[in-house]
Amino acid sequence: MLSANDITLQYGKRVLFDEVNIKFTGDNCFGVIGANGAGKSTFLKILSGEIDANKGTVSLESGKRMAVLKQNHFEYDEFRVIDTVMMGYKDLWDVMKEKDAVYSKSDFTEEDGIKAAELEEQFAEMDGWNAEPDAAALLSGLGIDVSSHEKPMKELNGNQKVRVLLAQAIFGNPDFLILDEPTNDLDIQTVTWLEDFLLNFKNTVIVVSHDRHFLDTVCTHIVDIDFKKVKMFTGNYTFWYESSQLALRQRNNANKKAEEKKKELQEFVSRFSANASKSKQATSRKKLLEKINLEDIEPSSRKYPAIILSSEREAGDQILHINNMSKSLDSELLFSNLNLNVSRGDKIALISKNDLATTALYEILNGIISPDSGDFKFGQTITTGYLPNENKEFFEEKQSLIDWLRQFSSNKDEVYIRGFLGKMLFSGDETLKMADVLSGGEKVRCMISRMMLKGGNFLMLDEPTNHLDLESIQAFNNALINFPGTVIFTCHDHHFTQTVANRIVEITPKGCLDKLMTFDEYISSPKIKEQKELLFK
Repeated sequence: MLSANDITLQYGKRVLFDEVNIKFTGDNCFGVIGANGAGKSTFLKILSGEIDANKGTVSLESGKRMAVLKQNHFEYDEFRVIDTVMMGYKDLWDVMKEKDAVYSKSDFTEEDGIKAAELEEQFAEMDGWNAEPDAAALLSGLGIDVSSHEKPMKELNGNQKVRVLLAQAIFGNPDFLILDEPTNDLDIQTVTWLEDFLLNFKNTVIVVSHDRHFLDTVCTHIVDIDFKKVKMFTGNYTFWYESSQLALRQRNNANKKAEEKKKELQEFVSRFSANASKSKQATSRKKLLEKINLEDIEPSSRKYPAIILSSEREAGDQILHINNMSKSLDSELLFSNLNLNVSRGDKIALISKNDLATTALYEILNGIISPDSGDFKFGQTITTGYLPNENKEFFEEKQSLIDWLRQFSSNKDEVYIRGFLGKMLFSGDETLKMADVLSGGEKVRCMISRMMLKGGNFLMLDEPTNHLDLESIQAFNNALINFPGTVIFTCHDHHFTQTVANRIVEITPKGCLDKLMTFDEYISSPKIKEQKELLFK
């Protein structure tokens, strides 16, 4: 058992946690959620002992081992990749190093022989003989080729280092595994591997993630950080979200009788229990939901942005045609022979193994860069909206958010401008914040305000969920599902892509795959896999 007892943490006048008490036990996965700035990562650091609370204690059951996903990607630069993984099991690594030191002595004594025998016994008890092959298997599962296992960490790129550090955390079967944003920089195949690993992991996992599909797949409980408190709820993220929304609607419906409310909640839990039987964690999750206390279902205090995407002009039948387009960057071919005809109502997930390829296409379509060959043409009725992946250039001037948004509007009225900022949760004095000091999430919300203001009927979104909290992602997701216009977008959020896209276009250096299907259908189709192998040969 891992427990936090009366944890209080305060920075100056700002209180993050106030007398928090919570226990983590058993073969469960706890997903930690909370608005940006609520203290999710800080809470994990308190649990792992990286930082101390002002008050309270963290207790780890005697004899149990905790492992943490490291965030410093340069910490192990001078070590071999395979050694970096094995260092995740510190006690085993210490025995290995001490054993090597004893055997390397030039004046090996009888006393050294006794010590070596003791170390060999400890090494065997820790399954040390399988340490290196187990570490290699983890690395291979996470997409690190065998040829890289003996290299020093400094020779790997950032994405590869993330995978090695993930292998380090899960190596040696720790009793408690703490993961902060483990899916960042992982491709869909590696995320799927990690989901399967955690579903078969028999110990306790505590994870922070903005990936709702990941949280839904692996979590048995949701730990919600809100109002300086930390509360635990049974079920995955979708169960928590929908139950909290139901409780909020019930609270606002003062005329509804208590018996009706209880019946509605019971039907809701029964429906989710039935759905749980189809999930990978079928048996355990179904049993948990069946035991849930209806009194535990509470409305969330979260504020969700009001993202309302509407078009000022209806699009005609001609939307966008791309003809035989190619583009290279620094002598690297991003794509070639790209031919694409976009139809009205298409919601296209644009994907590629190379993020530079998708970003280059968005920049070409928005006149920022030119293609090497080929051309494109929008229909005469098309008005565009663009949400770029990088938005730094939009926020370099020191001006209030009202003045920032006003420059993109034909209607300069302050009340009108405040309305769009208010929809994205900037109200009161927050509208007077300086644009050049905003956080990443605040900048994206401003860019969404700008896009709503323009009222385009054709939207282009390059990684729209980056920097957003779960509440903003959920609101954006719902808005795009309901948007009547045409969309092309690139997003690493599995749930977002699956629920919005009705067409998948994968760009490769040799052309593209264009399929009218959902994202899940695309990634699971054997026929698609065969076609991709031909394109990437």
